Amino acid sequence: MMKCIKCGSADEVKRAGFIRGRQRFFCKACNCHFTDPRALPAPERKRHQTTISDVAKVLGVAASTVSRALNGHSDINSNTRQAIVDMARQLDYQPNLLAQSLKSSATHTIGVVIPDIERPFFATAVSGIQQVAAEAGYRVMICQSKESYEMEVSNVQALIASRVDGLLICHSRDTENFEHVQQHASRGTPIVHFDRVCNEVDSAQVVLDDWGGAYAVTEHLIQEGCQRIAILAGPESLLISRQRISGYQNALKRYRLPIQPEYEVHSDFQPDSALAALDTWLALPEPPDAIFAINYRNAFDLMLELKRRGLRIPQDIAVVGFGDEFLAALVEPGLTTINLHPYRLGQHAARLFLEQVRQKDQFKPRTFVVTGDLVIRQSSLKGTGGYFNLEI
Repeated sequence: MMKCIKCGSADEVKRAGFIRGRQRFFCKACNCHFTDPRALPAPERKRHQTTISDVAKVLGVAASTVSRALNGHSDINSNTRQAIVDMARQLDYQPNLLAQSLKSSATHTIGVVIPDIERPFFATAVSGIQQVAAEAGYRVMICQSKESYEMEVSNVQALIASRVDGLLICHSRDTENFEHVQQHASRGTPIVHFDRVCNEVDSAQVVLDDWGGAYAVTEHLIQEGCQRIAILAGPESLLISRQRISGYQNALKRYRLPIQPEYEVHSDFQPDSALAALDTWLALPEPPDAIFAINYRNAFDLMLELKRRGLRIPQDIAVVGFGDEFLAALVEPGLTTINLHPYRLGQHAARLFLEQVRQKDQFKPRTFVVTGDLVIRQSSLKGTGGYFNLEI
């Protein structure tokens, strides 16, 4: 016995011919025409995405009825709604986000551009972004530039074409032209920069206390008795590189140690560049007694090479890094570094985005600073007890 999919009645249901080769029924109790979903053949696999029209066609109801049922409208009978929901699930119907965005001007999707998802720092920052975004009902689309300006531009174009509601971006080390971001910011697209930011775009920013962190590790080395401290920095064009050098230099000045240009090397963060810098330093009449690598991976590169050459860490040369990844505690000796709290960084970036979306034209771009913590391990503990007393 056939029951009506709308009112559930069985006594008033009559056969009403065929539609597209399938038996159709009519319920006199509620004037509803329908086909029997139980008698439907298995749906063919389609290359195109299932649409509302596909679901409506199979059930023999109007597309508007399917739309209202899937959107929870109260004017749809519960039996009808359940039949539609079941069929939508069977046909693997997924909402068309692009169509929804054209209608509502919002996709509830955030585009994120980072340099390298394989680096724990960026992966952790993305986790922080996703946690805040998910709680607010947003999806996250992630692209990586692989430290390439051209790929970064392509990523931004692809995300904007996908109608994301805004961008969270950490620039590649090669990026010096920011027009690809500026053009969208000027059109009102919410933009939040994090970690590697730029001053050419008036946007909200979440940055690390690069100056303070560099000052802290340099001061720590000085207090351990180091007097010839070298720094392996990044590209001169990179803002974080300039800020970390500034923090390093200010610590030297405060403790009345000379700033020696031969101890400052800019690199592209690649292992070969780090080893070339080490060759230069060790060839000096007075080699450094400590090295501050502003990139934690370069700190590992230097430690491995120093060990290979038979030099002791920290007795011969102390090594410190910047960024407390899990390997920092596993290497021998453990690496002294700055915990940058990347998860917290990502959280604040997502929160600034949501604040910008809520406030719209009233939003005033601002900068949030995440302060890191000095994590002291054996790579810097010379045990000399050396400490410079200052007369301030």
